[in-house]
Amino acid sequence: MYNDSLVIIPTYNEKENIADIINAVFSLPKSFDILIIDDGSPDGTASIVKFLQKETKEHHKLHLIERNDKLGLGTAYLTGFKFALDNGYRYIFEMDADFSHNPGDLQRLYEACAVEGYDMAIGSRYVSGVNVINWPMGRVIMSYFASYYVRFITGMPINDTTAGFVCFNRRVLERIDLDKIRFIGYAFQIEMKFTALMHGFRLMEVPIVFTDRTRGKSKMSGSIFKEAFFGVIQMKVYSYFKKYMPAYSASPQSVKA
Repeated sequence: MYNDSLVIIPTYNEKENIADIINAVFSLPKSFDILIIDDGSPDGTASIVKFLQKETKEHHKLHLIERNDKLGLGTAYLTGFKFALDNGYRYIFEMDADFSHNPGDLQRLYEACAVEGYDMAIGSRYVSGVNVINWPMGRVIMSYFASYYVRFITGMPINDTTAGFVCFNRRVLERIDLDKIRFIGYAFQIEMKFTALMHGFRLMEVPIVFTDRTRGKSKMSGSIFKEAFFGVIQMKVYSYFKKYMPAYSASPQSVKA
């Protein structure tokens, strides 16, 4: 028997946001469970989550995995994916802790998979123009053309290739060999989408408005962009030598906006 939906939220020093984001998700009309994966935040983020676990109502489940070091976004999500599969969740979500992703959009991603039948729903900043608030123009341009670069190298028909607001049907995560996902920064997001498409899963981009954080500090770094820039070339070359078990016996790859 499957549980329905789990929202995975990686954290590192998010004490300003963590209680509010948990309460915002739990206040939605649809019930979502939450898994916080904290990378040893010295600001006490995990302690706040532990307190909220005691206050959580019976119809909501708040899980916490604590790791001893800052091990990267990709490894946090991979840990969360394995937890979700082991605990029988049917729909698994990626979401940031800082409200850059609107919790209210979880329902729209869910419906794309659970109602419309897509295997993976992507909260897209660029599928209907450029929908980003509070970013400097230079960062908007860099992010937009980074996605263009990824599309050019990989051939992925996705407008927002680095998007981190995603819903997976569990069958996607069951089919992908999670132990062979190599990247840990933003290239992780690219690799998951690319791998899902190579298996033949059906992806949909759901337009969202992305709002940059107003509390706490960004975790962006130059090494993250370096990994993404060079990593997509390596990923594309590697794909020529890899066999991908098809998701459906006679179903074409497709993306719908």
